[in-house]
Amino acid sequence: MLDGIATIVIVGGGIVGLAAAREILQRRPGTSLILLEKEATIGQHQTGHNSGVIHSGIYYVPGSLKARLCVAGAAAMMRYCDENDIGWKRCGKVIVATSPSELPRLQALYERGQENQVPGLRLIEQDELREREPHVRGIRAIWSPNTGIVDYLQVALSYANDIRQLGGDIRAGHEVTAIQRRNGRTLLTTTGGDIEAALVVTCAGLQSDRVARMTGGAEDPRIVPFRGDYYILRPERRALVHSNIYPVPDPRFPFLGVHFTPRMNGDVWLGPNAVLAFAREGYSFRDANRHDLADMARNPGFRAFARKHWRTGLGEMVRDLSKKRFLETLRVYIPELEPEDLLPGPAGVRAQALSPQGTLVDDFVFDHADGVLHVRNAPSPAATSSLEIGRLIADEVEGLG
Repeated sequence: MLDGIATIVIVGGGIVGLAAAREILQRRPGTSLILLEKEATIGQHQTGHNSGVIHSGIYYVPGSLKARLCVAGAAAMMRYCDENDIGWKRCGKVIVATSPSELPRLQALYERGQENQVPGLRLIEQDELREREPHVRGIRAIWSPNTGIVDYLQVALSYANDIRQLGGDIRAGHEVTAIQRRNGRTLLTTTGGDIEAALVVTCAGLQSDRVARMTGGAEDPRIVPFRGDYYILRPERRALVHSNIYPVPDPRFPFLGVHFTPRMNGDVWLGPNAVLAFAREGYSFRDANRHDLADMARNPGFRAFARKHWRTGLGEMVRDLSKKRFLETLRVYIPELEPEDLLPGPAGVRAQALSPQGTLVDDFVFDHADGVLHVRNAPSPAATSSLEIGRLIADEVEGLG
């Protein structure tokens, strides 16, 4: 039974889907738009389980969508928060080299940030690092004054309020189970009824490859879930951390490494690690999903990735299970940390797209089917970049008609 007809349907109530819906409605007032979210409320997965950093754009390949949209997106995010009374802080970030062997990579990263036109970026020596972070051990660092923090779930809720004020319809508890194209329109079968649309945009995050395949979309890239676990710094020790503190990324490893992140509520998060999740929406090492595990086993890209990075993966799993090992990593940067300073914290699951060759897909990826636009890969810094990604999606929708 048909439960709705719309000009545009957005699949996915995370921050990217919400930003896209908001931008489309701003450009096309009066458009009939329905946003579908499978959970009971919006923002329940990556949007509500992240470190809350407003990234400045240092890490990303110059000229890539990540580089371009992050720098512009950070500025847009800060303006949006100011305009909508959402609390945020420009607390800055240091990327710290702790040994001479890291200095060439630090220099290369600084030059990349300069090429990406990241505002205010500077290389600082040990004396200034000690002034900014007295408890951090390092020999040189990049100082990024334009890095900030925010609660992205609050941002997402504000986007949702904008959508409703613009006449959009947000339907939670509507999981899309099939998508069919017929007579120039698209029929979406959902757990809350069938909905027909002229155009569909899917922003399905951890389920993005599966939703794309419902329309006959490309098999690749495929999503592999990586869980990141955090500790929380004991409140009495919060003075050890003043800004975001990050390691110099190691190109041999696929993720940025554990870091120190102030939060808007005053907490300081320590982490995350990066371990393979046994369920796409599993936030504990005990969570496992047979369907998700079978998908990984059948994925040649995952098998290639595992062959290349199994030692790193094993080390991450050990650190996941051993507070002592986790603490050893943190003490490289703040030696005075003690075991009792680490309290159990939250976890998140990152949707990481893998190529058939087993490499991490390192940029935002979009593709098209007939009448459908898919967001196939939108990992960090997607939350920072969400307003700019929304504009890009709205541009694509205009091109589709």
